[in-house]
Amino acid sequence: MRFEPHEDATELADLWPAIRQYQQLATRHGIDHIFQDNGGKILQVLLLLGLTGIPGREGNDPVDDDGAEYEMKSVNINLTRSFSTHHHMNPEIINKYRGVDWIFAVYRDIELVSIYVPTTGEMEPYYAKWEQKWHDDGGKDINNPKIPLSYVVETGGLLWGQPPPRFTIQRRRRRSAPRK
Repeated sequence: MRFEPHEDATELADLWPAIRQYQQLATRHGIDHIFQDNGGKILQVLLLLGLTGIPGREGNDPVDDDGAEYEMKSVNINLTRSFSTHHHMNPEIINKYRGVDWIFAVYRDIELVSIYVPTTGEMEPYYAKWEQKWHDDGGKDINNPKIPLSYVVETGGLLWGQPPPRFTIQRRRRRSAPRK
């Protein structure tokens, strides 16, 4: 089998220096890879809100100038209507979450639409529900319970941007083989 570059390969090569600069900016802010783990989106929110990223994969995400830490989540409203949380939700994680406010970034693909910050009190109904489920299931960790976008928009304080418009999920078909 013979592979030939796509006609858009030249355009990508022309864009690559700017992408490299984007990664250099991210690296200065502790983000190792803009294309993994929402790195590019995290960088955008950190810079817009004047926050500092907390290194590592464990613990909270950013910290502000007063030392307050936050849990940060993002959603692409063209794909889903809820925020993912943690793959092993248990009382230890729930208690960690109870100690911080959350930052929810709402995206339409790569375009930031809005940022919400509900208080810990506004998040408490979810903490209580997850804790009860964990106990009811005999101490079994909960796999990634969701927080609906509608709840965040209705209860959280809008910190940046505009409320997301009504939306529908636009599922994209996956291709099984690369196009020629």
